Amino acid sequence: MNATTRFCARIVGTGMYVPEKVLTNADLEKRIDTSDEWIRTRTGISERRIASKEESSSVLGLHAARAALKDAGLEASEVDMIIVCTSTPDVLFPATACFVQRELRASRAAAYDVSAVCSGFVYGLSIAEQYLKSGRYRHILVIGAEVNSRIVDWDDRSTCILFGDGAGAVVLRREEVAEPVGVLSTHIYSDGSLSELIHVPGGIGLNGFSGGAIDPKQYCIHMMGNQTFKVAVKRMSEVCREALAFNGMEVDAVSLVVPHQANQRIIDAVTEKLAIPAGKVYVNIHKYGNTSAASIPIALCEAREAGRIGEGDLVLLSVVGAGLTWGAALLRW
Repeated sequence: MNATTRFCARIVGTGMYVPEKVLTNADLEKRIDTSDEWIRTRTGISERRIASKEESSSVLGLHAARAALKDAGLEASEVDMIIVCTSTPDVLFPATACFVQRELRASRAAAYDVSAVCSGFVYGLSIAEQYLKSGRYRHILVIGAEVNSRIVDWDDRSTCILFGDGAGAVVLRREEVAEPVGVLSTHIYSDGSLSELIHVPGGIGLNGFSGGAIDPKQYCIHMMGNQTFKVAVKRMSEVCREALAFNGMEVDAVSLVVPHQANQRIIDAVTEKLAIPAGKVYVNIHKYGNTSAASIPIALCEAREAGRIGEGDLVLLSVVGAGLTWGAALLRW
């Protein structure tokens, strides 16, 4: 590598997988006091996918990983690191990434999980960026995989309508380039003082385990919707502006925005603040709901397959999640 070249972290493969079972708003009308119109007008969601009993996060992630590797033309044996971003791990330990590694037979890869909930994929992308740009590794697989249906309270109409299951994956490769391409920058933040806005209060390290004392609802998602909405719009808007400014870019240069698919109203409010036209925003929340860490990689895969992303395009990712966590990434495809 000469003085005019440097390492970049480039996405060379994308993949996704969603379970076959579809849960529509009409199906939810039969279970709780809600309606299709109420859900669609407040969230933008029409249906979501639900994992079968045999489908855990590692199973969903494995399917997405295989698709991404195939797209990249890469063998699993060539992968140096596997990062699984999930808040619904198969078990407490070992890491869900280790199960994916085992099934892929990616024997050379370090494997571990990242827990940043909906922000997980951008956090994982940030880690992969550092390893690749430093020259330490050649290929890294970043997976977002969730089975949110396992931690949803199906009696709580304010949360159960929002979430779905799925997985998305990307393969990143270290390349030597003269001009900036691939992951131009990632920007991640957290604020633990806002942890109660979205959380699952049950745990092991805090309360230990006692079969007679378990309240199942303590292991379900709790959410303060109105407060979360306001913070989400503010933080996502801010971090998007930061990512653009860091790279000396204006909003007009962005070819496509791929936001976290949490709520259509959040997406609309953020893009309005940034003055980004709807035609430059990729949305699939109507089909899958909020798939947490899987949301952005699923959308990236679909956007590529639909021809919405081409070589040289500037792609902006943005997310907010429990923690509170948030982040953005700017990519030159």
